[in-house]
Amino acid sequence: MLETVDTVPTQVQSPRSGRGRRTPRTSGDEREQAILQTAERLLEERSFGEISVDDLARGAGISRPTFYFYFSSKDDVILTLIDRMVKEAALARDEALRRLAADPVAGWRETIEIFYATFGAHRAAIRAAADLGATNVEARALWSQIMDGWASHITERIEAERDRGAAMRGLPARDLATALLQMNERVLRAIFVEETPAVAEDHAIDILDHVWLSAIYGASDRR
Repeated sequence: MLETVDTVPTQVQSPRSGRGRRTPRTSGDEREQAILQTAERLLEERSFGEISVDDLARGAGISRPTFYFYFSSKDDVILTLIDRMVKEAALARDEALRRLAADPVAGWRETIEIFYATFGAHRAAIRAAADLGATNVEARALWSQIMDGWASHITERIEAERDRGAAMRGLPARDLATALLQMNERVLRAIFVEETPAVAEDHAIDILDHVWLSAIYGASDRR
């Protein structure tokens, strides 16, 4: 994994697993939770580049060597935060997509709202992930994996809506799903990182919902 700063000391390295990270501890581990909470708190106050491993360890009430027992770097902390956000969103997303056949308008809107609510609740971490993605190959790969998973689920639902005669046929469902998701990502990220120009936040869900329904059904009020 590419590091931005604070390379892991040789004496505390241990075997890696998964996508290059240490073997994950149980979700109830208080020290790991303390590190993640410290990261989100500090990211509300400073940029990712201004935060060091020492800051994270001190904020969590542990030593620097102990920090490396849980995470291989400060980059790894951000990747873990993103992992957890994705898992948080996945269950709610799947439930919303299952309800599409009964009420497509409500189902698509709920899917967009879940994306917005989950990532919007962790804006500082999203900003850090965007910064990290400029230099860290693993961060970019993780985000691509996340978006690919969402695209696959959305594609399945678009095809199901077409099969039941509700949605328009024509454009490849996968391409349509990808474009809509990338639109969501770009519009919401601009809001979260306070770019200019950006869609007014109180109108964002309505605008995205309108575009999704128009693209999938050919009208914004199709049921």
